[in-house]
Amino acid sequence: MKQAILIIFLAFSINVFSQQQRSIKPNIIVFLVDDMGWMDTSVPFYDSVMPLNKRYHTPNMERLAAEGVKFTNAYGQPVCTPSRSSMMSGMNASGTHITNWTSPNNGDDADAPDSFMAPLNWNKSGLNPDAEAAGMAHATPFPKLLKDAGYYTIQVGKAHWGATGTPGANPYNFGFMVNIAGHAGGHPQSYLSEQRYGNMPGKAQPQAVPDLEQYYNTGTFLTEALTREAIKAIEAPIERQEPFYLNMCHYAVHTPIMADPRFVQKYYDAGLDSAEAKYAGLLEGMDKSLGDIMDYLHEKKVDDNTIIIFMSDNGGLDHHQRGGPGNTHNYPLRSGKGSVYEGGIREPMIVKWPGVVQPNTINKNPIIIEDFFPSILEMANVQTNNIIQKTDGKSFVPYLKNAALKEADRPLIFHYPNKWINISLSDEEKYGINYYTAMRYGNRKLIYRMRNQKFELYDLSKDIREEHNLAAAYPDEVKKLAIIFGKTLKERNAQMPVEKSTGKAVPLPDEVFNK
Repeated sequence: MKQAILIIFLAFSINVFSQQQRSIKPNIIVFLVDDMGWMDTSVPFYDSVMPLNKRYHTPNMERLAAEGVKFTNAYGQPVCTPSRSSMMSGMNASGTHITNWTSPNNGDDADAPDSFMAPLNWNKSGLNPDAEAAGMAHATPFPKLLKDAGYYTIQVGKAHWGATGTPGANPYNFGFMVNIAGHAGGHPQSYLSEQRYGNMPGKAQPQAVPDLEQYYNTGTFLTEALTREAIKAIEAPIERQEPFYLNMCHYAVHTPIMADPRFVQKYYDAGLDSAEAKYAGLLEGMDKSLGDIMDYLHEKKVDDNTIIIFMSDNGGLDHHQRGGPGNTHNYPLRSGKGSVYEGGIREPMIVKWPGVVQPNTINKNPIIIEDFFPSILEMANVQTNNIIQKTDGKSFVPYLKNAALKEADRPLIFHYPNKWINISLSDEEKYGINYYTAMRYGNRKLIYRMRNQKFELYDLSKDIREEHNLAAAYPDEVKKLAIIFGKTLKERNAQMPVEKSTGKAVPLPDEVFNK
């Protein structure tokens, strides 16, 4: 009898201990927005409120910022798949060789053809979490490590890590236990339930959003449908007191820029043109999603043990598919998506970690998206002993725990040796698009145009608009930074395009000085 009682007591104690251990681990949510610019919010990330901050209405981002810390120097890559792959792998795009967006059709090259540069042999099929394969980068994704450590892992929305038919197209291969609407597509065919989010008989394209049949013809905008599914998905682990990781990846605000009927009218009434009113409505719908998830966490009394990381994958559209003139949509930043100028790479980032992060604070340390890999694993107290890749990211957790901590200068690389779109050579130079690479090092930024091997040098502490090229005035500084730049690219085995006229690769930044 005593032995039976002892066994019951031990079993009960082990169960209680297990539940306590599970509850100690924080829940983690990455709320990743697609193509959202640094200024696409009523939260000011610059040192003052700008006109664009007054245009947009994002009260839940304001709420998150009031409860957390704003990172005002956070970066992604110029386009989506390179950023998303870097986040999953902890590797910079210069090392993954995933330097452009991946086509959903396996084998298709997203690069536009060029008269002067040969096609680049980049990893056009994306990221492979399973094994080495031609045309793909191989890495251990962090959700797989979280799953192995007892996390319930959920992917909702855009994935876009690999082409159709490859392991990278399937979020389950990345360690996710639940996948809702994540596939090879990089944008939605439609945001409208009346169009079945693109799944119309005889009209569906690879970008049609899967898994949302229950919402067809219900008037439920895509952003809302994904939010409802995310809340359903986290209900079970919350009830089981099981730590969860939610990769909440909205398709918004990627094209097609469509009207969210819940919000668009106020922007028409404010006098915005059709494209800009729809864009603002997409942003407000995304913000409502953030608020709905935060409200649910509070309702379930798990908000105090949940980390929320808000981020975008690349800068906001500027050069095309927007209303109004170019070089204005991310002001004061220059250019936008596809560019190595600040408008193409600087992102709105907010982190809430109750009990760790001091609320309503600002951190100016430069952060890049591959830093998410070690940071999230450190938050979850998960080791990286069994990964196959050499990571480039650095954990930003120390900055969350000590707001006064200042980072030593390190090279942040934005490598785009591809041709994104067909535009004139003068527009390429104006917008910083096609065959560019750039490095931020402290407050200095060196940009290298591969077409002509010319440099631009900016001091971001004084010239966030990147209007005053200091390269001619400070040649020694250019050379010093170019040496750091070239060394970093060589360490990562970065690719450079090949000139058709010579059959030779474009020199790395440091090699220009050896000619």
